[in-house]
Amino acid sequence: MDRIEAMRAFVAVAKSGAFASAADRLEKSPQLISKYVSQLETHLNTRLFNRTTRKVHLTEAGERYLVRASQVLDDIDEMENQLGEMQTHASGLLRISAPVAFATLHLAPLIYAFQQQYPAVDIDLQLNDRKVDIVEEGFDIALRIGTLRNSSLIAKRLTAIRMVMCASPTYLSKCGTPDSLEALKSHNYLRYSYLDADNGPLPHQYLSETTHDQLGGLSCNHGGLLSQVAVLGQGIVLQPTFICYEALKSGDLTVVLPELEPAPINLYAVYAHRQLLASKVRAFIDFASQYFGDTPYWDDGLPAPVKR
Repeated sequence: MDRIEAMRAFVAVAKSGAFASAADRLEKSPQLISKYVSQLETHLNTRLFNRTTRKVHLTEAGERYLVRASQVLDDIDEMENQLGEMQTHASGLLRISAPVAFATLHLAPLIYAFQQQYPAVDIDLQLNDRKVDIVEEGFDIALRIGTLRNSSLIAKRLTAIRMVMCASPTYLSKCGTPDSLEALKSHNYLRYSYLDADNGPLPHQYLSETTHDQLGGLSCNHGGLLSQVAVLGQGIVLQPTFICYEALKSGDLTVVLPELEPAPINLYAVYAHRQLLASKVRAFIDFASQYFGDTPYWDDGLPAPVKR
């Protein structure tokens, strides 16, 4: 027995006073309405109506049940309407996981602009360079940079991420400017520790073989710190432009071997379900895609990649 449908049939009969009228109201046959009410009475082990050939009357138990059943059905209808509103209008809590360096530099203005347009959406932003399990950990969206592993998750590309080798003019005047991949081996490399020496970009592989240790080696899992150390003149760094763009534009860092710039990687929004996607998720992904664009704002004013 579908208890909700049986309750709707009972309430309709109670309010209309007849099975035929209730059937018309619910667009079902009188026989089905009668069946629902009989099943409900059997389930409750209680007679809800006294029936005559022309009319039905509520019993005392039926009157009490009508009050509670009407409230239950109203609550169900209200809940479904609210859920429908959430699907139509972006609202509710949106949980996002994002990489630390990228989020620290670029998500504050994005979130501000998004919530100006969608004030009914609350955001819980968690910063972590770990690949979170968005389903297990309850995230709606994870922002990820780089090549994605095959999985059942859905990924929407938001923008391109350029990677450049750069160093400070002070370092280059002291240690020389490399003019080939092989020359990189004689330079001090400020290494991002999450990049695999064997599978990273080609310049990274050569820099990882460095034998130049006069300035002291450094590896770190935070690109922003590595870029700061590069500005101070400690070595060559391979970083995404979203981290080092200000230093490049100010001249504090200079691009090294621009003709060997690795192919761009991408920023993705990763989420769990393509179908019945909540409006808050769809709204954020679409907004972020338009906000960053094909050429993100941090690359404005930087020299274009050298065509090879």
